[in-house]
Amino acid sequence: MSTPPPSAHTLDASTRPKAACLMHLPVPLYGSVMGINGLAIALAHAGGPAWIGIAGTSLLHANLFWFLGLTIAYLIKLIAHPDEVRAEWNHPVRMNFFPAISISLLLFAVGYLPVHEGMSKVAWMAGAALQLILLLRTLRVWVFRDAMLQTMNPAWFIPVVGNLIVPIAGVAHAPIEISWFYFSIGIVYWILLFGITLHRVVFEKGLPPKLLPTLFILIAPPAVGFLAYMRLTDGLDSLARILYFHALFTGLMIFAFADRFVRLPFYLSWWAYTFPLAALSLASFRYYEATGGPVFHGIGVAVLALLALIATWNAWKTLEGFRTRSFCVPE
Repeated sequence: MSTPPPSAHTLDASTRPKAACLMHLPVPLYGSVMGINGLAIALAHAGGPAWIGIAGTSLLHANLFWFLGLTIAYLIKLIAHPDEVRAEWNHPVRMNFFPAISISLLLFAVGYLPVHEGMSKVAWMAGAALQLILLLRTLRVWVFRDAMLQTMNPAWFIPVVGNLIVPIAGVAHAPIEISWFYFSIGIVYWILLFGITLHRVVFEKGLPPKLLPTLFILIAPPAVGFLAYMRLTDGLDSLARILYFHALFTGLMIFAFADRFVRLPFYLSWWAYTFPLAALSLASFRYYEATGGPVFHGIGVAVLALLALIATWNAWKTLEGFRTRSFCVPE
Protein backbone atom coordinates (compact mmCIF):
# COMPACT_ATOMS: atom_id res chain seq x y z
CA MET A 1 0.00 0.00 0.00
CA SER A 2 1.53 3.30 -1.06
CA THR A 3 1.98 6.03 1.49
CA PRO A 4 0.45 9.43 0.82
CA PRO A 5 2.84 12.26 -0.13
CA PRO A 6 3.86 14.55 2.69
CA SER A 7 1.91 17.75 3.10
CA ALA A 8 3.44 21.21 2.63
CA HIS A 9 3.59 21.55 6.40
CA THR A 10 5.79 18.46 6.82
CA LEU A 11 8.18 19.15 3.98
CA ASP A 12 11.58 20.64 4.59
CA ALA A 13 11.61 24.38 3.96
CA SER A 14 13.78 24.07 0.84
CA THR A 15 11.44 21.46 -0.69
CA ARG A 16 8.12 23.18 -0.11
CA PRO A 17 6.28 23.73 -3.39
CA LYS A 18 6.21 27.20 -4.89
CA ALA A 19 2.43 27.21 -4.57
CA ALA A 20 2.82 27.11 -0.79
CA CYS A 21 5.02 30.21 -0.94
CA LEU A 22 2.36 32.07 -2.90
CA MET A 23 -0.40 30.81 -0.60
CA HIS A 24 1.40 32.07 2.49
CA LEU A 25 2.95 35.22 1.00
CA PRO A 26 2.71 37.55 4.04
CA VAL A 27 1.31 41.05 3.76
CA PRO A 28 3.87 42.27 6.39
CA LEU A 29 6.43 42.05 3.56
CA TYR A 30 5.23 45.52 2.58
CA GLY A 31 7.14 46.67 5.65
CA SER A 32 10.28 46.07 3.56
CA VAL A 33 9.01 48.52 0.93
CA MET A 34 8.43 51.11 3.64
CA GLY A 35 11.89 50.57 5.10
CA ILE A 36 13.76 50.71 1.79
CA ASN A 37 11.83 53.81 0.74
CA GLY A 38 12.73 55.43 4.05
CA LEU A 39 16.39 54.61 3.50
CA ALA A 40 16.28 55.98 -0.05
CA ILE A 41 14.69 59.26 1.05
CA ALA A 42 17.11 59.63 3.98
CA LEU A 43 20.09 59.12 1.66
CA ALA A 44 18.72 61.79 -0.67
CA HIS A 45 18.57 64.29 2.23
CA ALA A 46 21.79 63.34 4.02
CA GLY A 47 23.97 65.83 2.19
CA GLY A 48 27.64 65.15 1.58
CA PRO A 49 29.06 63.79 -1.69
CA ALA A 50 26.73 63.73 -4.69
CA TRP A 51 26.95 59.95 -5.00
CA ILE A 52 25.00 59.55 -1.75
CA GLY A 53 22.00 61.32 -3.22
CA ILE A 54 22.37 59.37 -6.47
CA ALA A 55 22.45 56.14 -4.47
CA GLY A 56 19.22 57.16 -2.74
CA THR A 57 17.47 57.86 -6.06
CA SER A 58 18.71 54.58 -7.55
CA LEU A 59 17.48 52.69 -4.50
CA LEU A 60 14.09 54.39 -4.86
CA HIS A 61 13.83 53.21 -8.48
CA ALA A 62 14.84 49.66 -7.55
CA ASN A 63 12.34 49.60 -4.71
CA LEU A 64 9.56 50.59 -7.10
CA PHE A 65 10.17 47.36 -9.03
CA TRP A 66 10.15 45.40 -5.76
CA PHE A 67 6.85 47.03 -4.79
CA LEU A 68 5.27 46.27 -8.17
CA GLY A 69 6.50 42.66 -8.11
CA LEU A 70 5.25 42.14 -4.58
CA THR A 71 1.88 43.69 -5.44
CA ILE A 72 1.45 41.50 -8.53
CA ALA A 73 2.31 38.42 -6.45
CA TYR A 74 -0.19 39.39 -3.77
CA LEU A 75 -2.92 40.02 -6.36
CA ILE A 76 -2.27 36.52 -7.75
CA LYS A 77 -2.57 35.20 -4.20
CA LEU A 78 -5.89 37.04 -3.88
CA ILE A 79 -7.19 35.30 -7.01
CA ALA A 80 -5.73 31.85 -6.32
CA HIS A 81 -6.09 31.73 -2.54
CA PRO A 82 -8.81 34.19 -1.48
CA ASP A 83 -9.35 32.39 1.84
CA GLU A 84 -5.73 33.01 2.83
CA VAL A 85 -6.03 36.71 2.01
CA ARG A 86 -9.31 36.86 3.92
CA ALA A 87 -7.59 35.28 6.92
CA GLU A 88 -4.89 37.99 6.87
CA TRP A 89 -7.53 40.68 6.33
CA ASN A 90 -9.29 39.56 9.51
CA HIS A 91 -6.20 38.65 11.54
CA PRO A 92 -5.95 40.81 14.70
CA VAL A 93 -2.27 41.59 14.01
CA ARG A 94 -1.74 41.20 10.27
CA MET A 95 -4.73 43.34 9.34
CA ASN A 96 -2.75 46.34 10.54
CA PHE A 97 -0.12 45.73 7.84
CA PHE A 98 -2.48 46.33 4.91
CA PRO A 99 -2.06 50.12 5.35
CA ALA A 100 1.65 49.50 4.71
CA ILE A 101 0.57 49.35 1.05
CA SER A 102 -0.85 52.87 1.13
CA ILE A 103 2.11 54.10 3.20
CA SER A 104 4.48 52.67 0.58
CA LEU A 105 2.66 54.69 -2.10
CA LEU A 106 2.84 57.84 0.02
CA LEU A 107 6.57 57.32 0.54
CA PHE A 108 7.05 56.94 -3.21
CA ALA A 109 5.23 60.26 -3.52
CA VAL A 110 7.73 61.84 -1.11
CA GLY A 111 10.75 60.23 -2.78
CA TYR A 112 9.73 61.14 -6.33
CA LEU A 113 8.64 64.71 -5.50
CA PRO A 114 12.05 66.25 -6.41
CA VAL A 115 12.64 63.68 -9.18
CA HIS A 116 9.37 63.40 -11.13
CA GLU A 117 6.46 65.49 -9.91
CA GLY A 118 3.94 63.66 -12.07
CA MET A 119 4.81 60.25 -10.63
CA SER A 120 4.79 61.77 -7.17
CA LYS A 121 1.28 63.16 -7.64
CA VAL A 122 -0.14 59.86 -8.95
CA ALA A 123 1.41 57.93 -6.06
CA TRP A 124 0.17 60.52 -3.55
CA MET A 125 -3.40 60.50 -4.84
CA ALA A 126 -3.57 56.70 -4.82
CA GLY A 127 -1.86 56.46 -1.43
CA ALA A 128 -3.97 59.13 0.27
CA ALA A 129 -7.26 57.65 -0.98
CA LEU A 130 -6.28 54.09 -0.04
CA GLN A 131 -5.01 55.26 3.34
CA LEU A 132 -8.36 56.80 4.25
CA ILE A 133 -10.25 53.70 3.10
CA LEU A 134 -8.02 51.34 5.09
CA LEU A 135 -8.11 53.56 8.18
CA LEU A 136 -11.91 53.65 8.18
CA ARG A 137 -12.03 49.88 7.79
CA THR A 138 -9.53 49.43 10.63
CA LEU A 139 -11.56 51.68 12.92
CA ARG A 140 -14.71 49.73 12.05
CA VAL A 141 -12.97 46.53 13.16
CA TRP A 142 -11.69 48.12 16.37
CA VAL A 143 -15.14 49.44 17.28
CA PHE A 144 -17.43 46.57 16.32
CA ARG A 145 -15.33 43.46 17.00
CA ASP A 146 -14.43 42.00 20.35
CA ALA A 147 -10.77 42.96 20.57
CA MET A 148 -8.53 41.63 23.33
CA LEU A 149 -5.86 43.82 24.85
CA GLN A 150 -3.37 40.96 24.39
CA THR A 151 -3.62 41.33 20.61
CA MET A 152 -2.75 45.02 20.81
CA ASN A 153 0.85 45.80 19.76
CA PRO A 154 2.75 48.71 18.16
CA ALA A 155 1.73 47.49 14.69
CA TRP A 156 -1.59 49.16 15.44
CA PHE A 157 0.21 52.45 14.82
CA ILE A 158 0.68 51.62 11.13
CA PRO A 159 -2.83 52.71 10.05
CA VAL A 160 -2.24 55.94 12.02
CA VAL A 161 1.28 56.80 10.82
CA GLY A 162 0.13 56.80 7.21
CA ASN A 163 -2.05 59.83 7.87
CA LEU A 164 0.94 61.78 9.12
CA ILE A 165 2.88 61.03 5.92
CA VAL A 166 0.18 62.49 3.68
CA PRO A 167 1.11 66.19 4.22
CA ILE A 168 4.83 65.69 3.44
CA ALA A 169 4.09 65.48 -0.28
CA GLY A 170 0.48 66.58 -0.04
CA VAL A 171 1.22 70.27 0.37
CA ALA A 172 2.66 70.19 -3.17
CA HIS A 173 -0.22 68.30 -4.75
CA ALA A 174 -3.48 69.45 -3.14
CA PRO A 175 -5.05 72.27 -1.09
CA ILE A 176 -3.37 72.49 2.28
CA GLU A 177 -6.63 71.83 4.12
CA ILE A 178 -6.51 68.21 2.90
CA SER A 179 -3.09 67.79 4.48
CA TRP A 180 -4.32 69.33 7.72
CA PHE A 181 -7.23 66.88 7.67
CA TYR A 182 -4.92 63.87 7.56
CA PHE A 183 -2.45 65.39 10.02
CA SER A 184 -5.20 66.01 12.57
CA ILE A 185 -6.38 62.40 12.37
CA GLY A 186 -2.88 61.02 12.73
CA ILE A 187 -1.71 63.20 15.60
CA VAL A 188 -4.81 62.63 17.76
CA TYR A 189 -4.94 58.87 17.24
CA TRP A 190 -1.19 58.60 17.86
CA ILE A 191 -1.63 60.14 21.32
CA LEU A 192 -4.54 57.83 22.12
CA LEU A 193 -2.80 54.68 20.90
CA PHE A 194 0.43 55.60 22.65
CA GLY A 195 -1.29 55.46 26.03
CA ILE A 196 -3.00 52.16 25.22
CA THR A 197 0.29 50.67 24.00
CA LEU A 198 2.14 51.64 27.17
CA HIS A 199 -0.60 50.03 29.23
CA ARG A 200 -0.37 46.90 27.08
CA VAL A 201 3.39 46.41 27.34
CA VAL A 202 3.73 47.47 30.99
CA PHE A 203 0.72 45.89 32.71
CA GLU A 204 -0.13 42.96 30.47
CA LYS A 205 1.91 39.94 29.41
CA GLY A 206 4.91 41.09 27.36
CA LEU A 207 5.04 41.04 23.59
CA PRO A 208 5.98 37.71 22.02
CA PRO A 209 9.53 37.64 20.58
CA LYS A 210 8.23 37.78 17.02
CA LEU A 211 6.60 41.15 17.72
CA LEU A 212 9.34 42.74 19.83
CA PRO A 213 10.81 44.59 16.81
CA THR A 214 7.50 46.43 16.43
CA LEU A 215 8.49 48.48 19.49
CA PHE A 216 10.58 50.53 17.06
CA ILE A 217 7.33 51.71 15.50
CA LEU A 218 6.88 53.94 18.57
CA ILE A 219 9.59 56.19 17.10
CA ALA A 220 7.74 56.79 13.85
CA PRO A 221 4.63 58.84 14.79
CA PRO A 222 6.42 61.76 16.51
CA ALA A 223 9.24 61.75 13.93
CA VAL A 224 6.89 61.70 10.95
CA GLY A 225 4.57 64.11 12.75
CA PHE A 226 7.47 66.55 13.07
CA LEU A 227 8.29 66.27 9.36
CA ALA A 228 4.63 66.77 8.41
CA TYR A 229 4.17 69.70 10.78
CA MET A 230 7.26 71.41 9.40
CA ARG A 231 5.86 71.03 5.87
CA LEU A 232 2.52 72.46 6.96
CA THR A 233 3.87 75.45 8.90
CA ASP A 234 7.40 75.89 7.52
CA GLY A 235 8.53 77.04 10.94
CA LEU A 236 10.18 75.61 14.03
CA ASP A 237 7.81 76.42 16.87
CA SER A 238 7.16 74.84 20.27
CA LEU A 239 5.02 71.99 18.96
CA ALA A 240 7.63 71.09 16.35
CA ARG A 241 10.29 70.94 19.04
CA ILE A 242 8.09 68.74 21.26
CA LEU A 243 7.49 66.31 18.38
CA TYR A 244 11.15 66.07 17.44
CA PHE A 245 12.51 65.65 20.95
CA HIS A 246 9.84 63.12 21.84
CA ALA A 247 10.92 61.12 18.78
CA LEU A 248 14.55 61.47 19.85
CA PHE A 249 13.82 60.34 23.41
CA THR A 250 11.74 57.40 22.16
CA GLY A 251 14.69 56.38 20.02
CA LEU A 252 17.01 56.53 23.03
CA MET A 253 14.52 54.49 25.05
CA ILE A 254 14.30 51.81 22.36
CA PHE A 255 18.09 51.69 21.99
CA ALA A 256 18.29 51.07 25.74
CA PHE A 257 16.50 47.79 25.02
CA ALA A 258 19.14 46.75 22.47
CA ASP A 259 20.15 43.63 24.40
CA ARG A 260 16.62 42.26 23.92
CA PHE A 261 16.69 42.79 20.17
CA VAL A 262 20.14 41.38 19.34
CA ARG A 263 19.17 37.99 20.77
CA LEU A 264 16.16 37.58 18.49
CA PRO A 265 16.25 35.27 15.47
CA PHE A 266 15.30 36.89 12.17
CA TYR A 267 11.60 37.43 11.57
CA LEU A 268 9.93 39.49 8.88
CA SER A 269 9.03 41.82 11.74
CA TRP A 270 12.70 42.92 11.68
CA TRP A 271 11.66 45.28 8.89
CA ALA A 272 9.88 47.22 11.64
CA TYR A 273 13.34 48.49 12.63
CA THR A 274 13.86 50.31 9.35
CA PHE A 275 11.15 52.88 8.62
CA PRO A 276 11.13 54.36 12.16
CA LEU A 277 14.93 54.76 11.98
CA ALA A 278 14.55 56.45 8.59
CA ALA A 279 11.95 58.81 10.03
CA LEU A 280 14.22 59.72 12.96
CA SER A 281 17.16 60.27 10.63
CA LEU A 282 15.12 62.52 8.33
CA ALA A 283 13.68 64.42 11.30
CA SER A 284 17.21 65.05 12.58
CA PHE A 285 18.35 66.33 9.18
CA ARG A 286 15.32 68.62 9.06
CA TYR A 287 15.97 69.89 12.58
CA TYR A 288 19.55 70.59 11.57
CA GLU A 289 18.31 72.61 8.58
CA ALA A 290 16.06 74.64 10.87
CA THR A 291 18.60 75.29 13.63
CA GLY A 292 22.04 74.83 12.11
CA GLY A 293 23.08 72.72 15.12
CA PRO A 294 25.71 70.24 13.89
CA VAL A 295 24.82 67.76 16.64
CA PHE A 296 21.48 67.11 14.96
CA HIS A 297 23.16 66.42 11.63
CA GLY A 298 25.46 64.03 13.46
CA ILE A 299 22.47 62.25 14.97
CA GLY A 300 20.91 61.94 11.53
CA VAL A 301 24.08 60.49 10.03
CA ALA A 302 24.55 58.01 12.89
CA VAL A 303 20.96 56.79 12.66
CA LEU A 304 21.22 56.61 8.87
CA ALA A 305 24.37 54.45 9.12
CA LEU A 306 22.59 52.08 11.52
CA LEU A 307 19.58 52.02 9.21
CA ALA A 308 21.73 51.11 6.20
CA LEU A 309 23.32 48.21 8.09
CA ILE A 310 20.00 46.85 9.32
CA ALA A 311 18.29 47.25 5.94
CA THR A 312 21.15 45.43 4.20
CA TRP A 313 21.00 42.58 6.72
CA ASN A 314 17.22 42.39 6.47
CA ALA A 315 17.33 42.31 2.67
CA TRP A 316 19.89 39.47 2.71
CA LYS A 317 17.92 37.45 5.26
CA THR A 318 14.66 38.05 3.37
CA LEU A 319 16.18 36.85 0.10
CA GLU A 320 17.59 33.85 1.94
CA GLY A 321 14.11 33.18 3.33
CA PHE A 322 12.67 33.13 -0.17
CA ARG A 323 15.49 30.89 -1.40
CA THR A 324 14.90 28.36 1.37
CA ARG A 325 11.13 28.99 1.32
CA SER A 326 11.15 29.39 5.07
CA PHE A 327 8.35 31.95 4.71
CA CYS A 328 6.14 29.33 3.07
CA VAL A 329 4.28 28.49 6.25
CA PRO A 330 0.93 29.58 7.69
CA GLU A 331 0.84 32.17 10.44
